[in-house]
Amino acid sequence: MPHPLIYTAPHRLGPVANDEIFRRLCRSRDYLAANLDQPLRLADAAREAYLSQFHYHRLFTQTFGETPLEFLTRVRIDRAKEMLVRDIAPITEICLAIGYESLGSFSTKFRRAVGYSPKEFQQRLHKIFAVPKRMPFRPIPACFLLHNGERPF
Repeated sequence: MPHPLIYTAPHRLGPVANDEIFRRLCRSRDYLAANLDQPLRLADAAREAYLSQFHYHRLFTQTFGETPLEFLTRVRIDRAKEMLVRDIAPITEICLAIGYESLGSFSTKFRRAVGYSPKEFQQRLHKIFAVPKRMPFRPIPACFLLHNGERPF
């Protein structure tokens, strides 16, 4: 028994979830994060934790402080921000890559979470951190290389 003057969360509040339940919830959370690009259902995530849907939802919320849908939305928005920063694809492709089916719903959720539309976010970021545009590949003619003493291949 710990000293009565030591106040830690498990002693004050009681354990939120035992170790086995916590491991299952973490496995389910990892499953959600790994399958962002696929349509996910609460039943799939609950099955991953070997719990009923309602019990899973309640335990997930108590343990992690957010519902499974809030977690999924937050991770999707974070992944979208990373992709927008890197500027690797158009916004529509980013929207589809992180699991949204329509650009409108993605833009609405992004604006609600970040405060800017995806395009505004990308433009503001490029103003702060100037990223040079990539130069298009321009082939050098072999005759020019040979004339200057270089080998073309």
